[in-house]
Amino acid sequence: MESSRGSDPPSRRLSRTFTTGTFSEVMDSEVVPSSLSTIAPILRVANEIEQESPRVAYLCRFYAFERAHKLDPTSSGRGVRQFKTALLQRLERDADPTLQSRRKKSDAREMQNFYQQYYENYVKSLERSADQIDRAQLAKAFQTAAVLFEVLRAVNLTESAEVDPEIMEAGKDVEARKEIYVPYNILPLDRGSANQAVMRFPEIKAAASALRNTRGLPLPQHFEQSRHRGSEWDLLDWLQIMFGFQKDNVANQREHLILLLANVHIRLKPKPESQNKLDDLALDKVMDKLFKNYKNWCKFLRRKSNHWLPTIQQEIQQHKILYMGLYLLIWGEAANLRFMPECLCYIYHRMAYELHGMLTGDVSSATGEKIKPAYGGDEKGADENSFLRKVVTPIYEIIAEEAKCNKNGTARHSSWRNYDDLNEYFWSPDCFRLGWPMRTDADFFVKPPRDEKIFQRSFRGKHKAYWIGKTNFVEIRTFWHLFRSFDRMWAFFILALQAMIVVAWNGRGSPLSIFDTRVFKKVLSIFITAAILRLLQAILDIAFMFKAYRSMKFTDVLRYILKVLVAVAWVIILPVCYAHTWENPTGLIGTVKGWLGHRWKSPSLYVSAVVIYLIPNALGIILFLLPMLRRWIEQSNWRIVQLLLWWSQPPLFIARGMHENPFALFKYTVFWILLLVSKFTFSYYIEVKPLVQPTKDIMNMRVHTYQWHELFPEAKNNVGVVVTLWAPVILVYFMDTQIWYAVYSTIFGGINGAFRRLGEIRTLGMLRSRFRSLPGAFNTNLVPADKVTRKGFSLARKFAKVEPGKTKEAAKFAQLWNGVITSFRSEDLISNREMDLLLVPYSSDPNLNLVQWPPFLLASKIPIALDMAKGFRGQDEELLRRINADEYMKCAVEECYQSLKHVLNVIVVGQTEKKVIREIWHDVETKIAEGVLFEKFKMSALPLLYEKFVQLVEILVVGNVSEREKVILLLQDMLEVATRDIMEESKGEILDSSHGSSTTQSGVLGVAYRQLFDSGGSEPAVLYPPPKSAAWIEQIKRLQLLLTTKESAMDVPTNLEARRRIAFFTNSLFMDMPSAPKVCDMLSFSVLTPYYSEEILYTRKLLELENEDGVSILFYLQKIYPDEWKNFMERIECEGEAEIWATEGNENEVRHWASYRSQTLARTVRGMMYYRQAIKLQAFLDMGTDEEIWDGYKAVQSATEEAKKSQRSIHAQIEAIADMKFTYVATCQNYGIHKRSGDPRATEILKLMLLYPSLRVAYIDEVEVREKDKTKKEYYSVLVKAVNNLDQEIYRIKLPGEPKLGEGKPENQNHAIIFTRGEALQAIDMNQDN
Repeated sequence: MESSRGSDPPSRRLSRTFTTGTFSEVMDSEVVPSSLSTIAPILRVANEIEQESPRVAYLCRFYAFERAHKLDPTSSGRGVRQFKTALLQRLERDADPTLQSRRKKSDAREMQNFYQQYYENYVKSLERSADQIDRAQLAKAFQTAAVLFEVLRAVNLTESAEVDPEIMEAGKDVEARKEIYVPYNILPLDRGSANQAVMRFPEIKAAASALRNTRGLPLPQHFEQSRHRGSEWDLLDWLQIMFGFQKDNVANQREHLILLLANVHIRLKPKPESQNKLDDLALDKVMDKLFKNYKNWCKFLRRKSNHWLPTIQQEIQQHKILYMGLYLLIWGEAANLRFMPECLCYIYHRMAYELHGMLTGDVSSATGEKIKPAYGGDEKGADENSFLRKVVTPIYEIIAEEAKCNKNGTARHSSWRNYDDLNEYFWSPDCFRLGWPMRTDADFFVKPPRDEKIFQRSFRGKHKAYWIGKTNFVEIRTFWHLFRSFDRMWAFFILALQAMIVVAWNGRGSPLSIFDTRVFKKVLSIFITAAILRLLQAILDIAFMFKAYRSMKFTDVLRYILKVLVAVAWVIILPVCYAHTWENPTGLIGTVKGWLGHRWKSPSLYVSAVVIYLIPNALGIILFLLPMLRRWIEQSNWRIVQLLLWWSQPPLFIARGMHENPFALFKYTVFWILLLVSKFTFSYYIEVKPLVQPTKDIMNMRVHTYQWHELFPEAKNNVGVVVTLWAPVILVYFMDTQIWYAVYSTIFGGINGAFRRLGEIRTLGMLRSRFRSLPGAFNTNLVPADKVTRKGFSLARKFAKVEPGKTKEAAKFAQLWNGVITSFRSEDLISNREMDLLLVPYSSDPNLNLVQWPPFLLASKIPIALDMAKGFRGQDEELLRRINADEYMKCAVEECYQSLKHVLNVIVVGQTEKKVIREIWHDVETKIAEGVLFEKFKMSALPLLYEKFVQLVEILVVGNVSEREKVILLLQDMLEVATRDIMEESKGEILDSSHGSSTTQSGVLGVAYRQLFDSGGSEPAVLYPPPKSAAWIEQIKRLQLLLTTKESAMDVPTNLEARRRIAFFTNSLFMDMPSAPKVCDMLSFSVLTPYYSEEILYTRKLLELENEDGVSILFYLQKIYPDEWKNFMERIECEGEAEIWATEGNENEVRHWASYRSQTLARTVRGMMYYRQAIKLQAFLDMGTDEEIWDGYKAVQSATEEAKKSQRSIHAQIEAIADMKFTYVATCQNYGIHKRSGDPRATEILKLMLLYPSLRVAYIDEVEVREKDKTKKEYYSVLVKAVNNLDQEIYRIKLPGEPKLGEGKPENQNHAIIFTRGEALQAIDMNQDN
C-alpha cells in the first residue's frame, strides 16, 4: 500500500500516502483551476462526507489529485501548480490520521463498505420517499453515489481487489439513474419527476408529450441504437443529432419551448376540451410570435418562407414544433450573432430548407442525392459542436476582427463595421450570394483592411471580393446635425417668422391683413425660403453620407444627387416665377425681372409653380391624416409602391409602419395645434409687431455722422442697430416653444390624470377617510371575476364598501395589505408597534360577521365611546346615532363586543359558568333589540368593567401559568360588576340560575359549594392558559391594542418612505386599469440584471472603514436613516451598538441593512424578488379554498417542512405557478473567476442564491484547454442554481470565443438571455430595486 513517490516517473500511478511535505489549510472544492474543473465534483463529495468517513474523503481527494495529474502532467495551466501543491500537502497531512480511523483492513473494503451503506441507507431511502422530498436532493444523492463508485473502482483497481456483485449492480443502477435525475432549471423532465407539482399541470404535460412525438422521423443508425437502449428522446434530440447542436443548448431550449407552449395553452379562451393534448391554436400563437420577424424578412426580400407543412393532419403539429425548435436552437447557440437578427433569419432560412428536405426525403438538384444538412448530417449524424464550429464561429470571427479595428473607440466610424452594419448586409437579396454552405471568399467574410490606402475602392475584377464597409449610415460629428435632425421644425419656424414679419410690416397690424392681395403676394415669398432650406437639407444629406458612398447602391447615390439637382432647380424656378408676378417691381425683384424680360405678367405662373412644389407636402398631409394607409404603404413590398417610396426614403427593413393609432394621432395633433396657435399669437403681438414700427423709424433715420464700434469703422447705415434690436427677440422666438410645451404639458397632464384617476389618495388623512373602499377597489381591479363588467366613464370612480356579510372579500384584501406591511417591517421602515397597528388579522373567523380594520384606524375609538356611554342620559337611538356617525368607532365597538364573547367562550369551559354567561349575553342583546339598554342598565359602572377586562387581556397576552388564580378572580370581578353594578334588575335571576345547578354536581365533598369560575372538581371551569395558536395570539394582541391605544394614530407610519409607498399603493388601486386576470392567465416574464464586479454585500471591514473625515459608511447610514436604524435594532433585539457585532447572525443582519440602503446587487435582487412574492400571493388568492383563505396566507408560509414537501399541498402549487410565470437571472459575468480565485464575492453570490432559491446566476466560464502542446481559452455560458448550500451547474453552452467584443453590459446580458423564460423580458440595472 505505502511506497515512496520520489523515484516514480510522472506516468506511474502515485501512492496514497506520503512521508514528507507541509500541511496546508482545508482545501476549498470551489477554488479549482479552470483546466481542472472536472475534479471539482470529486472534491465536493470529499468535503460532504468528511465528518462521516475521513478515510473515504481522503481517498476521494487522492483520486482527484491523480485525475489532476493526468489532465495536466506538467502543471502548465494557470494556477495548476499551486493547486496541486496545496492538495498534495493536504493529502500528506491526512494520510496517517485517516489511516488510523479506517474501520476495515484495506482501503478497498473501506470504500465498498461505505458505498454500500450510503446506497442502502441514504439513496434508496430517498428514492422510496420521492414524493415527500426535494427533487434536487435526490439528484444530488445519485451524483454523489456516482462519484463514490468511480473512486471505489479506482481504489479496487489499485489494490487488485474485486468489487462485490451487489455493489456492481448498485453502481450500474446509480449510473443509470444519474442520467435520469439530471440537474434542471424549472422543469424536471425526467421520468422520475412526474409527481412534482410543476409537472402536474396538464398544459406542461401536453407540451412535453407533443415534443416526444417522433413518429416517422428519419434516424441515423446510432440514434436508433440509443433509442433501443430505452432513453427518452424527443424532436429536439433529433434536431441535435442531425444538425450538431450542443446537448445543453438542447436541454435549455427544450424547457424554454415547453414553458412557452404551456403558458399560451393555459390562457386559451374558451378552454380546449382536452387539456392533456396540445391545442393547435396555442401552437399557432407561439409560432406566429416566434417567426414574425422571419416572415417579414422573407417578404421584404421577396422570398418564400421555408415553412412547408404536410397535408397529413397528424404530422402538421410535429413539423411546426420542429421548425420552432430549430429556430430556438439556432438562437440559443448563436452567441454574439444574436445582435444580428436578420443574420439569424438567413441561417434559419437555409437550415429550414434542409429540415424540410429531410422530412420529405427530397433530392437535391445540385448533387442528385437526398438533402442533408450542409454542416453535418451524415449517416452517423453530426457531432455536438458542428453547428457552433462551422456556422457560428466563422461569422463570429468577422465580428471580432471588425471589433479590433475599433481601437477602443478611437478609430474613425467609417473604418470598421459594428453589429448593425454587419446585420444590414442581410437586408439585401445579395446576402443569398453567401450560399449554403457559406462561401468563405464572399464579400461578407473579407476582413477589414488595416491600411488607410486600401479604403479607396479599386476595380479588382468582376468576381473578386472586397471589404464592403459601412452601409446606409456613417457617423459624422458636426453642429449641422442640429439643423438636419430637426429640419422640419426649423423650416416651419423660419417660414412662420417670415410670414409674421411680412404681415406686420406691410399690413395694418392685424393678422387679417394677410387677405390683402398685395400682402398675400409678399407672404407667398416664404416658398422661396422653403426651397433654399430644402437645398441646404439636400446638401447636408450628401455631406453626411459621403463616407458611405463606397458601399451604397447606385440607386441610392442617384437619389441623393437628384435631390440636390431638384432643389437647385426649385431655388431658380420659384424666384423667377415670383419676379414675374410684379408689374413694377423694385430692388432685387426688379433686377431679376429685368434680366428675364417683361412678357409674363400673370401671377398664376408662380401660383402654379407653388402648387407643383407643394404636391409632396400635400401627399404627406394626406398620409398623416390616414395613418392606416401610410402604414400599409410603408410595409408594402410591392415593387410599384417601393418605386414611389424610393424618392422619400431608402428601402430599410426596420422602422416601417411605426405609427400611432388614429385616436392617439388626433390627440397629438390637437395638442400641437393649440400649442402653436398660442405660441404664434404671443410671438406676433408681443415679439414681432411691437418691433416693426421702431425698425421702420430707425431705417428711415438719416444720420450723417456714425460713431460705431472700432469693429465697424466704415459703417454708414443703421443695419447694426436693427440687428441688435431683433437678435434677442428672434432668439426668444425659437426658444419659447419649450416654455409653451411645459405649460400645455401641465394642463393636458392634469386633465389626463383626472380622467385616469391619478392622485385619488395623496395623504394619510385621505387614506383613512377612504380605507373602507380599499377592499372593494382591490377586489374590483386585482381579484379576477368570472364575468368582466363593462366600466362606465366617471371622473370619480366609486367602489362598493365591504359590508359585514362579505368578509371573504375583506379577508382577501387583508392578505395583500399584510404582505405590504410585513415587507415594510422586514425593511425596517416601521417599528413593531407600528406594524401591529397597521396589520389586519391574517386569519378571519367567518362567524364573527364583521370586518376587522387595521388598529391604526380604530385607535382611541373604544376609550372615546366609553366616555360617551358612561355619562349618557337619553335614548339608545341617540347614542347609537353618535357612534354610527364615526364608521370606525362603530366597527371598534362591534369588534370589541364580539371579541369579548369569543375570549370568554374560549377560556370559560365550565357548564354552569357558560350558562351564566349565555344568560348575560341574552339579556344584553334583548335590551339592545328593545332599545332600552340605557334605561334598564346602569352604564356608570362600565369603566370598571372595562378596567377589569383590560387586565384580563393583558394577562392573556403574556400567558404566564402562575397567573391562573388572578384570571379566576378577574372573571369573578367582571361577573360581579356586570350583575350587581350594571344589570341591577336582572342580577337575581342570573345568580339564582348559577346556584341552582350547583347541587347537581358529583357527590364529592365541597364541590356543591364551589364558587363560579373556581377550579373545583375533576374538570376545571377556566381553561388557562388557553391553547396557543397563531390566530389566538394575533387576536389577543389586536384586542389589547383596541382597548389600550388611547392616543391618536394619525402619525402612523412615521417613516416618510413608508408613507410614500402606502400612498402609492393605495392610490394605484383607484386608477383606471384593466381587470386583472388569474395568475395562470398572466403573461410569463423574466427579469435580467447585469453584474460585473460591484459590491454585493458590504463587509464589516468596509462598513467600519473611516474616510478622511473620520466618517464610516455605517455611521453615515445611521445618521441619514435614524428611524430605520432604531427599528432595525428593535428587530434584532439589541440594546446598544456593542451587541450588533456580538454574534454572526447579528453581523449578517447589519451587513444586509447597510447593503439594502446602497447600490448593491443584494438590494436589486431583493427588490426584484418581490415580483415572485406578489405572484405567489395572488396565486394563493386564486387557488385557495374558502377555508385556506380564512386561515390566511401566513398559515401557508409557516407550514411545516413535511407539509411543504408534499407536491399536492397549496404551498407546492403556488410555488409551481410562480416558477411557470416568473424567472430571475442575474448575469454575474465574473462569477467563475471569483469562485476559482477564492474571491468573497463568489461566496456572497452563493448566499443570495441560497436566500432566494429561485434566483439563477449566469456567468461566463473561461476554461484553459491544451491542444498540440498549446494552451488556449474556451468560453462557456453557464447557468447555476443553489442546491444543498452549493451551486449546481444546470447548463453549460460553449461560445465561439470571448463574448465581450464591444460594450460590456449588452454583451453580458446577451450571453445570459438564452436562460430567460417567458414572453416578456425586463432588464434592470443594479441601481434599481423596484
